[in-house]
Amino acid sequence: MQTHEIRRRFLDHFVRAGHTEVPSASLILADPNLLFVNAGMVQFKPYFLGQEAPPYPRATSVQKCVRTGDIEEVGVTTRHNTFFQMAGNFSFGDYFKEGAITLAWELISKSQEEGGFGFDTERIWVTAYEDDPEAAEIWERVAGIPKERIQFRDGKDNYWDMGVPGPGGPCSEIYYDRGPAYGKEGGPVADEDRYLEIWNLVFMQDIRGELSPKLGHPPVGSLPKKNIDTGMGVERVAMLLQGVENVYETDLLRPIIDKAEELTGRSYGVEHADDVRFRVIADHARTAAMLISDGVNPGNDGRGYVLRRLLRRIVRSARLLGAEKPVMAEFMKVVSDLMSPSYPELATDFGRIETVAVGEETAFLKTLNTGSTLFDNTAAAVKSKGGTKIAGSDAFTLHDTYGFPIDLTLEMAAEAGLSVDEEGFRTLMAEQRQRAKEDAAARKHAHADLSIYKELVDRGATEFTGFDELTSEAHVLALIADGVRVPTATVGRDVEVILDRSPLYAESGGQIADRGSITAAGLKLRVNDVQKIAKKLWVHKTTVEQGQITEGDVVLAQADPAWRSGATQGHSGTHMVHAALRQVLGPNAVQAGSLNKPGYLRFDFNWQGQLTEQQKADIEAVSNDAVGADFPVNTFVTDLPKAKQMGALALFGENYGDEVRVVEIGGPFSMELCGGTHVQHSSQIGPITLLGESSIGSGVRRVEAFVGLDSYRYLAKERALLAGVAASLKVPSDEVPGRVEQLVERLKVAEKELERTKVAAVLSSAGKFVDDAERVGGVLLVAAAAPEGVAAGDLRTLATDIRGRFGSEPAVVVLLGNVDGKVPFVVTVNKGAQELGIKAGDLVGSFGPSIAGRGGGKPEMAQGAGSDPSGIAAGVAAVRARVAEIAG
Repeated sequence: MQTHEIRRRFLDHFVRAGHTEVPSASLILADPNLLFVNAGMVQFKPYFLGQEAPPYPRATSVQKCVRTGDIEEVGVTTRHNTFFQMAGNFSFGDYFKEGAITLAWELISKSQEEGGFGFDTERIWVTAYEDDPEAAEIWERVAGIPKERIQFRDGKDNYWDMGVPGPGGPCSEIYYDRGPAYGKEGGPVADEDRYLEIWNLVFMQDIRGELSPKLGHPPVGSLPKKNIDTGMGVERVAMLLQGVENVYETDLLRPIIDKAEELTGRSYGVEHADDVRFRVIADHARTAAMLISDGVNPGNDGRGYVLRRLLRRIVRSARLLGAEKPVMAEFMKVVSDLMSPSYPELATDFGRIETVAVGEETAFLKTLNTGSTLFDNTAAAVKSKGGTKIAGSDAFTLHDTYGFPIDLTLEMAAEAGLSVDEEGFRTLMAEQRQRAKEDAAARKHAHADLSIYKELVDRGATEFTGFDELTSEAHVLALIADGVRVPTATVGRDVEVILDRSPLYAESGGQIADRGSITAAGLKLRVNDVQKIAKKLWVHKTTVEQGQITEGDVVLAQADPAWRSGATQGHSGTHMVHAALRQVLGPNAVQAGSLNKPGYLRFDFNWQGQLTEQQKADIEAVSNDAVGADFPVNTFVTDLPKAKQMGALALFGENYGDEVRVVEIGGPFSMELCGGTHVQHSSQIGPITLLGESSIGSGVRRVEAFVGLDSYRYLAKERALLAGVAASLKVPSDEVPGRVEQLVERLKVAEKELERTKVAAVLSSAGKFVDDAERVGGVLLVAAAAPEGVAAGDLRTLATDIRGRFGSEPAVVVLLGNVDGKVPFVVTVNKGAQELGIKAGDLVGSFGPSIAGRGGGKPEMAQGAGSDPSGIAAGVAAVRARVAEIAG
């Protein structure tokens, strides 16, 4: 049974049982405790935590999940995957233990002809929490599972909570006996390789305190409503139903390995080391494609760093398997073809996914070349001291700072006749992981206490009136100060005000919140910010400036008209720039974020490489042409599938409801899903002036612009600046560019003349260095401090000139400079000295430690720099000793 069919059967089974099918959430959710969604229940957490009322009593989903805590273990065994699909069914105060067990049993035991999975029921084992005999009794009564195949386990195995105070409960796990060939008898408690867990049923009934029942501590209370949260591992079920040995042999992973075999010439299943690399490629390629699809881009921290590691491990593994050409485009295509039947966005957005992945591959291949040079220098330094082992700290620096993989370091060290202090490296890696865990633990906290808002959320959403009016009469539903409900607030008090209706826009979708006021007779509050709770409750953050506000008051809420006017210009301007970007650059210029406020917009988009001046000019021109066209701005509400069918653009990683608001400007010119405020006609945006374009991460660019009056003011300032320059140059404004070009050209000529003078001065000292050369063995050696202030480029010129004056006689020239506390150096070795066994790179290892320096190059020349000028004399002595050792 194919994996896509397994997914479909699971969802159909629970839909027939009255569950609402809920699409998988993005892998990226606004949860401070999670880097990525790692469980099926994550998108339902607000319901389990009581922060929101669930819109349905029963739900089912197949959630895409990523767990990256053990990336290094992926491939070493066949049990680890970073990406997996978790099929689940959920009950919010509806059915409980018996219902969950019955529904699970029906699906796994029903024949495949009847729409089930058709598992051999004689091979099913279950576990239950040690204090939950009720679950065991239900399994025996409902499913007919004999007592000997029901095992009890403690909280570490069979109790679930979120790791922080909140909901939790005992769980019951379903296992499948794979047979004696996979391990010993005795059920899951004896061998979890033979008895493979496929489904976990969590009976969410408790409230845990600071100490978890998983460790034997009693819950602090019971939930008012009992819930069900289950998770079935789709990949594990596929493995069993497809009759293969492990998940890497299933239909959605094995074809990636087949492609890797084709690209590398190696075979899977021959050598363990190669098999690990094949599995790394298969797992990471799928995970990377899913992450990029959900809007993640390679970077140096957070989610971006995880993606970068995954992509680089693919490249490294392919290289170690023998691939000589780029491979990423091929792997991304295979993943798209395999996964798009369940995740069609992989096909529709393949161009962007491929561009991001290939861009990172290209960058990493350059890193590998740099790392190889750094490794060569490190190895040379070890050998120069008579050592045989590369320090763990050096291996860690290569890995952590330069992205050079440890297994490549090990392989290259072996080729060079050296070993690596792996224990020291692992220790440093463990310390780094511990720091990361402590940092994550510091961020992880009990879920923000939003219970104070729950009653208000359950009463219904705030009515937003701001699309139609800027002033609305409203009732004060609640006042909250310092996290607690208060009946009143007086002058000077900062207080959160919850109204039944409001014209003030709450921050979302890149648009910052309105500013405004809340007033009544003798009362005035300044609205500083407006935020949403549970996406539907408006919380006005205010300061009382006059009078006293009381819960139940009738007030007037007003958005500042000037602020709103500027905000609508900024937001509509953002849509204009987005449309212009896609028109100029193509559909791969996908939005990655935005911010707009009165007079200003910032737009982030996925793109490889800097924009040209012509592209920026075209984007600005297209945007302003659309403004000048006076396009009507239309908004309407429709369902999500219909909006996408119409071509409306959605933001990656954003979760939309069943109904969405579409903002259309100029028909096909711009159509986006958007809940923000906008102008009525595009001409009301005013002029759009691009301020610049920059990189904010790998594959992500940012443009910034002024709109409306702010754009006019900016242009007026630029015009005044140009007039000032024209006056200084005594030419009309339109002749300024030509005049500046003339001045620049004259400056270049002067700089070249100055450079020639400097070079002549430097070379004039070459004769003295030649005269002072000392003979060491059969080699003429110049090892000395260069004239103070000689830059690195001039140093190379001087060293090359000196070497040339020795003709064919074996000669070595080492010059160390001193420029602003840095020590640039050049080592050059002529052919005669090379034939005696002297190489420039080896000599760097002899004196580099003295000046705290590193460098590299070819046998005839090496360059680099150090940071300790006080060690120059010792470095010169070290060079002399090393040359004497080789040529003496």
